[in-house]
Amino acid sequence: LGIHALLTVTITLSTVTAAAWSENEVPGENEYPPLWDLAPENLLDFPVKDNKIVINAWNYQERLGVYKSLLNASAKYFSAFGPQNTGNILWGLPLQHGWQFRTGRLADPSGETSCGYEDGDLLCQSIRSWWSCMNYYLAVIPFLGAVEAGLFGQLPFEVEISPPEEQKDDFCYSVADCWSRMPKLMDDWKAFFEVNNVIFFSPYIFSSFKLDDALGLMWNAHVTSIAYALPKFQDSLKYLSDPEANFGEDWSVAVDFLAATHFHTDLPTINKFQVFLPPRILVEGDVLQSISDFSPEQNKVLVSLRGLHKANKLTGGLLLKLWQKAMSTEAARKIGRKLIESLTSS
Repeated sequence: LGIHALLTVTITLSTVTAAAWSENEVPGENEYPPLWDLAPENLLDFPVKDNKIVINAWNYQERLGVYKSLLNASAKYFSAFGPQNTGNILWGLPLQHGWQFRTGRLADPSGETSCGYEDGDLLCQSIRSWWSCMNYYLAVIPFLGAVEAGLFGQLPFEVEISPPEEQKDDFCYSVADCWSRMPKLMDDWKAFFEVNNVIFFSPYIFSSFKLDDALGLMWNAHVTSIAYALPKFQDSLKYLSDPEANFGEDWSVAVDFLAATHFHTDLPTINKFQVFLPPRILVEGDVLQSISDFSPEQNKVLVSLRGLHKANKLTGGLLLKLWQKAMSTEAARKIGRKLIESLTSS
């Protein structure tokens, strides 16, 4: 049953044609997240108060600056994998966040505030947004793990993240605070940046550097973050329509399957992949496979993600375990990525 379901989903995904991709090519100006040029370049571009670098992670532009700082500081590790840092495997994080911003997923879904809306504070990220809360664990935690790993060198000030107005206990705000509350998450992200740092500064080790190894560490930390955050923000799904809430959960399951393949998360790959994600929030009345303002490919991907989630649930998680076992070698992971990348390749 599990293998049959996985094959069914794979075949469905593979029906996306090259013609469809050529019609939906990402224009040059959209290759980077919205407002990327306006985001802080490095940590010293953020405000300094009381001898602390203070970052408001509930402002889209400042959270984007966290990502931009990570991309700039880690560029040296990935220079061999693409020009102008395009081969950096951390691109998947800000590009996903940019898609969330562009499609309105970071705004207050309850409609009780103007947070995230054009007629209010467009750059505000709502504490009631499931997507924004989940993303915190894929932005602030990696960032603080990188600070602890020494990615930014010896900083002249401590780093502090401003707390939200509500649900303060659901988040952490400094290296020490995060270590005390969620040591496993911090350890996994620190390990990713630390290993890359050691590799880069050792010429002997760098000569045998494998992108697959770096991707493995990154995805390990990524899925750990999601697994930690999912139960914490389950109640936030109540603010979403049923189709959107289902899609969010479907997407979180799909990430586990992507992770098993060490899916490449560089700039060009993620840009191609995101063309097939929903271009707006799903609302009541949206029926999968026949959403009129979505492309046929976007409809197919939504149906496929739903099917993958259901199949994995019906098998008690066995489908994911079988997939992970099948992806246990580098050669197998390459085949797995090819299956997934058929979404965007000719």
